[in-house]
Amino acid sequence: MARVWLIRHGESETNAGFPGGDPGASPLTELGREQAAEIAEALAEPPRLIVTSPFVRARQTALPTIERFPRADREEWPVQEFTFLGELHGQVTTTETRRPHTEAYWDRADPHHAVNGAESFADLFGRTQEFLKRLGEREPGPIAVFTHGLFIRAVMWSLLTGITTPDSEAMRGFRTFADTYVVPNGNITELRYTPGKRIPRVVVPLASRFADR
Repeated sequence: MARVWLIRHGESETNAGFPGGDPGASPLTELGREQAAEIAEALAEPPRLIVTSPFVRARQTALPTIERFPRADREEWPVQEFTFLGELHGQVTTTETRRPHTEAYWDRADPHHAVNGAESFADLFGRTQEFLKRLGEREPGPIAVFTHGLFIRAVMWSLLTGITTPDSEAMRGFRTFADTYVVPNGNITELRYTPGKRIPRVVVPLASRFADR
C-alpha cells in the first residue's frame, strides 16, 4: 500500500489575481511562501520520496520540505495543473479575463477537445492513471507530492467513481465535483492507495489557517 500526501502548492501570483502568461511560470506570493513553510512543519514524519510537478509554484512550495528532509529522494513527475485554454497561450491574462473562456470550455463538455497544444480532459485522466500506476509500483512509505488543485481533484474523483476514460457525461460530473470539493492552497490530502482498494482521506487542511488573511 502506498501512503501519499497530495499537497496543493501555496498561493501563487495568479491565484492572488495578478496577471500571468505561461501557465507554469507563476511564482508564489509571500502568503504562498508562508504556506510552504507551514507544510514542511506539518509533516510529522520524513517522506521516503518528494515529488514535484514541473511548474514553478509547486517546486517553490516543495523547497522548505526538501530542506527539512534532505535525505528524502526527489523526483519530478507530470503532476502539473490541467491547462486547457490553448487559445490563450502566449497571452498575459488574469483569472477574470480567462473566466468566459473557462466557462465555454466546460460547457462544451468534449473530453477530447484541445487547441494550440493544450491538454484535453482525456489527457488529464491519462496522467492520473499513470500517476496511480507509479504509486502502486513504489515501496511502502510516505510520498509527498507537490501538485495542483485540479490534478488532485481528478485523482480523487477517478478513485471515488472508478472512471478512467471520461466521456461527456463524466466530464460534466467532474465539473460539479470540482466546484464542490474544495482544495485550498497549502492543503494536504492523505491517500492510502492499493490498486483495487481505494481509501482517500483528508489529513491537514493547512490553508484554513490563512483563510482570513
